[in-house]
Amino acid sequence: MQEQQLPAIIVGAGPSGLATAACLNLHSIPYIILEREDCFASIWKKYSYDRLHLHLYKQFCELPHFPFPDSYPRFVSKDQFVSYLNGYVSCFKITPLYRRCVELAEFDEETEKWIVKARNLDSDEVEEFKGKFLVVASGEACDAYTPEIDGLKSFPGLILHSTRFKNGKAFTNKNVLVVGSGNSGMEIALDLANHGAKSSIVVRSPVHILSRKMVYLGLTLLKYIPLKVVDSLMIMLSKLVYRDLSKYGINRPKEGPLFMKIAYGKYPVFDVGTYGKIKSREIQVFPAISSIRGNEVLFDNGKAHAFDTIVFCTGFKRSTHIWLKDDDYLLNVDGIPKPSFPNHWKGNNGLYCVGLSRRGLYGASSDAQNVANDINSLLKRFSPSV
Repeated sequence: MQEQQLPAIIVGAGPSGLATAACLNLHSIPYIILEREDCFASIWKKYSYDRLHLHLYKQFCELPHFPFPDSYPRFVSKDQFVSYLNGYVSCFKITPLYRRCVELAEFDEETEKWIVKARNLDSDEVEEFKGKFLVVASGEACDAYTPEIDGLKSFPGLILHSTRFKNGKAFTNKNVLVVGSGNSGMEIALDLANHGAKSSIVVRSPVHILSRKMVYLGLTLLKYIPLKVVDSLMIMLSKLVYRDLSKYGINRPKEGPLFMKIAYGKYPVFDVGTYGKIKSREIQVFPAISSIRGNEVLFDNGKAHAFDTIVFCTGFKRSTHIWLKDDDYLLNVDGIPKPSFPNHWKGNNGLYCVGLSRRGLYGASSDAQNVANDINSLLKRFSPSV
């Protein structure tokens, strides 16, 4: 078993891990990044659909100490964001250790260091790393989740998770059911319809639909007006623009969109054209799935329809609780911080998390700077020779 020692160990080389590495670099603090994939930002490079854009204005999505190029549009595309990350990694000389799957991280009371064991997926060897600080930056989008549905195994057509969907070109004239009404589900349903598929979407829970301009206005007003007032304005604007959504099978939540984002991590839907397709009935809306029998899907309203393909846009689960030991304070069983914002990023014994505050890239950027500053302060105060 190989062993390496550095002050800080970062788990995950997504935008959160890269931001943390850059901030540590600026403090000249040595670190190591462990990444289970074969590249950084794998969600963006390998597991996202082609039409994806950042949903917020670019100034809300920059990583620390590295602005977007002036030539970039207000809403940055997937390819542009990957190019930006390439520049970020190059600028801060970030070199993750790839194909390292963390299997155990535990705090050693005697040495007061974190011991991290990671399997090298190429050699199958278990490597050991020791550090005074451990940063969990494995992200909210960690492990693709597909729900268990009665009869799903009997479905003869194509079943895929949104992480395997690229575009709708291969689905022309196919009956495709999208399960999940978050932003991924809504955009994939739109992309399918735009490519001539017979697109349908399951909308199981109430959802807010807002335009990008509404969200930008809301985020701007939050600096001056209480959240409850801003949410009321968002709902009023949504009703003015989108009218009564219930006649299309969509209900609005009772709680406000920004409150739900902060409290539950549930994003409002940023409308990029899906609403128009739903209104024109080019995209059909169905309630929750009851069961599946062969190629027929039975819905909670008692109706059944046949489909050729099912795309699950049902989000992700986090596996932090499987490998992270000796933490009863910072993260819950779902891998989300227990402490409330803004104290969510720091745990005990040198444990931190970045990008798990449900505040997107803006939150990850803030977390990374807080973590690096705190580590720098502790090293100067207690361990100047580490």
